[in-house]
Order: sequence, then structure tokens, then C-alpha cells
Amino acid sequence: MREHVGVGVSFDADFREVIILGTKVQLYFVNGLCDTTILVELLKSLVRINDHESESMKVVDIVRNRIVHQQFEELDDINEAITKLLSGLVIIFIDGYDKVMIVDVRSYPGRSPEEPDTERVVRGSRDGYTENIIQNTALTRRRIRDPRLRNEIIQVGDRSKTDICISYIKDLADPELIDIIKQELKSIKTDGLSMADKALEEYIVKQGFNPFPIVRYTERPDVASVHLFEGHVILMVDTSPSMIITPTTFFHHVQHAEEYRQTPSSGTFVRWIRFIGIFVSIFILPFWYLLSIEQNLLPEALQFIGPNENTGNVPLFLQIILADVGVELLRMAAIHTPTPLSTAMGLIAAVLIGDIAISAGLFTGEVILYVAVAAVGSYATPSYELSIANKLARIIIVLATFAFNLPGFVITTTLYILSLASVKSFNTPYLWPFIPFNFRALRQILIRYSVPAKETRPSITHAKQKKD
Repeated sequence: MREHVGVGVSFDADFREVIILGTKVQLYFVNGLCDTTILVELLKSLVRINDHESESMKVVDIVRNRIVHQQFEELDDINEAITKLLSGLVIIFIDGYDKVMIVDVRSYPGRSPEEPDTERVVRGSRDGYTENIIQNTALTRRRIRDPRLRNEIIQVGDRSKTDICISYIKDLADPELIDIIKQELKSIKTDGLSMADKALEEYIVKQGFNPFPIVRYTERPDVASVHLFEGHVILMVDTSPSMIITPTTFFHHVQHAEEYRQTPSSGTFVRWIRFIGIFVSIFILPFWYLLSIEQNLLPEALQFIGPNENTGNVPLFLQIILADVGVELLRMAAIHTPTPLSTAMGLIAAVLIGDIAISAGLFTGEVILYVAVAAVGSYATPSYELSIANKLARIIIVLATFAFNLPGFVITTTLYILSLASVKSFNTPYLWPFIPFNFRALRQILIRYSVPAKETRPSITHAKQKKD
């Protein structure tokens, strides 16, 4: 233990030796990962053996019976025992016994469940996943009391030994998909997953430079539970509050829990407003720029669109790029700005950058307007990863429109749709049910039906029960 774990060198790797019926018994544990109260009670129960027992030949059986804990096992592999120790469990050696006893007294440091900042709802549950994988499986189990719910643990990383939980409902999830995920996880060869879920995604998805998200992230237990009921597979990575949902399509990334916390009609209205916001975030800037440089495309009633007279001291195309990049810089600055200073940051953005830049002739008012509208549409996108991908697509369309005018806009817009159609998530078409077309499934995406009316599961998950 001194050689492999650093007992006596690492201050947090500690041990305690007690003499029980004349036999040495050593307990090894990691400070900070163990519940001190349970550990003290465990030591007390072992020490009391000397007061009530006398048969030294049965010390192993006596110790085994005195360990009052619901999670107990014995191992004969020292490497596996060390991995358990570094995961927060207590390992117990008894002199002369060729196995090690394992007691689970883990108590990981972390925060309590709270509502995720990126998935807030007006009404609904306020709990959310945390960095503790034990808590996360409990939050899911609380909502799915089905004995067929499976939570399988796999450790990845030669040095980190990161716990990864594969969650699925046995009679709903596609066995082939589960096997593929397990094979991908077992094939990972790395020292550790320091970036947790995102590093894991890049190992199992291998999407390269494709900016569109192949998997969906959620920090809400109710959202994860809904997807489990539909036949999806959830991946939980210890130390991360974000759950990976597979397989997913483009339309999974544009839905939000808020739609299901309202009546069907209100939910449909909210969903369509969100769809419009996403569409506007991609196309309003390049389309407005196209109309500004191609005035002949406008009918008489819309001749007011575009800066007809003064375009400022900076070319219109450069204004759009600078303003769009500037909004992104402000977003990044807001993330790294302490909360008490965030209000001042907003005033700086609104007064100095907005008003003074227009007065100085660096930007026109319409450029600021449409960049702001596009930014609002990006923030209305439920998936942060998709909003960034759409922003990249918007910049590319603007560049192509600047270079080739109308043909550039049409061609890059077509390529945007084709690129989405070519993406697959675990052999699932990314634009399903639009491509390939499935009217019944598309109807449920466009319209938020009541829960009793939605009795089918999406066919892309290959669930063993009803499909749409």
C-alpha cells in the first residue's frame, strides 16, 4: 500500500490498524471521500469485538458479521481493491486472510441538487443533476421506479478510473445501440477524462470538425427520464452534471421542458416562437445584407429595408462581422465577469459600444438592430452547442453573400441543409422525421400534443414497444 497508493506520503491516503483477538486488522481509506461518521462507527464495532468475543480462530467470520453496512463485498484482486479505495471505499485487510473486505462509505464533496441555469422553467421541478454520480442515479431512479431500469458502471481511463454509468430501460432500449456504446467505451485508451462528458463524447462520436451536436446534453432529471421512456440511452459521467442522451436528431435540440409545462396550445405557441427565433438567428443577417446590396430584389413596399443613404465610415459587410463578433465577445466577457459587475457590463455594452459607435459612424443603426435580433434568436435556442453551430453557419453564409451576392446566399443555404441531412447520430438520420420523411412523427414535432394523446415512441430509438 505504501508503494502503490502512497500511504505515509500522501496525507489524504490514510490507514488505521487495530488488534482484534490477537490478529492485526488494517483499514485503509481516503480522507475527503469517506463519511467520517460511518467510518468511526465501523471502527467502534470492530474494537468492541475484543469485549464480547474470545474465539480467535474465527476472527474473519466475526469481523465479517460485525460490519453492519448495506454495501459489503470481498475481493482477491489487489489492483481492483486499490481502485475501490481511490473511489472512496474502505478496504480492510486481516492478517492471514487472502481476501480484502470492501465497505462503501463514500461521501463525495459537492453541491446539493438545484435547478440548472441553462434549462430553467416557470413551473416544474427545481432539482437538477450534480457532479455526484450516486446522486444522479438516485434522481433518475426516483422518477422511474421500473425494475427494468438498468444503471451499468464502466470505468474509463488508465489513471483517472472515471466512473461512467450507462442508463437504459431494458425492454425499451435498442440492444444493438447498447452494445455499440459499451464497445466504444471499452475501446477508449487514455490516461483520464479530465473534461468528463465532453471528452467522452469526442471518443464515442468522432464527429471531427462537424460543428453540429451529435448528442444532447441535459441537467434535468425529468428530461432524462422522458428520453429513457422513449427508448434512449443515457450516459452519466462522474464529476459532471450533464447527462449525454443518445441517439438524438436536430429536432431534439430545439425542444425545451417549458413546452410541456404549459397547455398543449400554449406549448405549441412557445415551440413555434422558438422555431422562428432559431430560423431568424441563422438567416436574418445574411438575408438583410443581401437585400441591402441587391435593392432590385425588393418590391416597392419594402424599399425602406437597408441603409439607403449613409452606411457609415466602415463597409457594411465589415460592420456585420465586427458587430457579430463583438456580441460574442460580450457574451464571453459576461461569463467571466463576477455577478456584481454584470450589470455594469450590460451598461457598457448598451451605452458605450452601441450608442457611441453609431454616433461615431462606425456602425449603422440597422446593423446593430439585426445583429441584436440574431443574438436573441441564438439565446432562444435551447441547445447551447446548436446555437454556436448556427452562429458559425450564419457567418459562413454572410461571407458567401459578400463574395458572390445572390448565388452565394442560395448555394450556402442549400449546403447548410445538405450538411444537416448528411449527419448521423449512431446511424440515426439527423433531420429525421423531415429526412427521411415521417408525417406522424413530424406532426408531433410541429404541434405539442397532450401527453395522453402521445402514446407512441419515436421509431429512431428502435424501442421494442409502440413506435411512430
